[in-house]
Amino acid sequence: MTKTYKIDVDCANCAAKMEEATKKTAGVKNANVNFMMLKMTVDFEDGADEKKVMKDVLKNCKKVEDDCEIEF
Repeated sequence: MTKTYKIDVDCANCAAKMEEATKKTAGVKNANVNFMMLKMTVDFEDGADEKKVMKDVLKNCKKVEDDCEIEF
């Protein structure tokens, strides 16, 4: 299952770091952060709980940029 979310990120470098952090999150098969469009696309592993995984993604992204917000 693939979903797209609105993300608030301040710079392209942070967006790249958030993309890598998201890809390393349990339950995520693949991820892409588009800084120009302020969108994050997440491809979930089969059977993953989307809401739980996204809470973990947000927690990992806040380690990169503490004021990051993801609308899910």
